[in-house]
Amino acid sequence: MRDNNSNLFKKIFTKEENDAPVRQLELIKSIIETNRELKLANQNFESAEKELIDYYAYQIKANKAKLDYLIREVKQKGTSLNIVQALEIGLYNDEASGL
Repeated sequence: MRDNNSNLFKKIFTKEENDAPVRQLELIKSIIETNRELKLANQNFESAEKELIDYYAYQIKANKAKLDYLIREVKQKGTSLNIVQALEIGLYNDEASGL
C-alpha cells in the first residue's frame, strides 16, 4: 500500500508540463480514494472496541488532513471537479449536512 501511495504522489507532483492532465486525474483519484478511506474509518470508529478507538480516531484525523491537502492542491492547480466527481467525493453531501 505504501509503495502505491508513493508512486501515486510521484506521478501527481512531477514538474513536467506535458503530464499535467495525468497528474490532475491522479490527484482526483487520490481524493476519491482518501474520501473512501475516511468514510470507512468513521464506520469502523462507530463500532470499534474500546482498544481500537484511538487507532480509528488517528485514521480519521490523518485522512481528513490528507483530504484537505489534496483538495487545496486541486484548487491551486486550477483543476475543476465536475458535479459527478464532486458527488463521488461526497462534497455536496457533506456541505448539505453542515460538515
